[in-house]
Amino acid sequence: MTGLVVCPGTLAAAPVHGVPHKRRNGRTRVRGRDDGKRLGAAELGGELGERATLVQFSSVFCAPCRATRRVLGEVVAMVPGVTHVEIDAEARLDLVRALGILKTPTVLVLDSGGRVVRRAAGQPRKVDVIAALGEAV
Repeated sequence: MTGLVVCPGTLAAAPVHGVPHKRRNGRTRVRGRDDGKRLGAAELGGELGERATLVQFSSVFCAPCRATRRVLGEVVAMVPGVTHVEIDAEARLDLVRALGILKTPTVLVLDSGGRVVRRAAGQPRKVDVIAALGEAV
């Protein structure tokens, strides 16, 4: 009898969480806590791009991370002066904690000085990444 009450309640509550989550997933946005944070070659393990840098936090068993790597690679090939740096989140827990990374993939868009301009948690769309680069350059 309890199952007959719990099941419909769960089915009714699922869209309340799922719809907003799906809309936010992968969208680039400015986060207040990123204001003023700068990352350099020492933190990234790679050089900053002359115009912008796309920093991807990934994990080994993350399927969306592979798709994100492909999307960011396509964007880097299209836009001169932009580089892509991928960081293993498990290996760099210090940086993950400092930046408040909660899930993989998370993509940070840095300007030429290493300042965090935009952030996307989840797999970003190519058009969103290109639009975020417009703010960074």
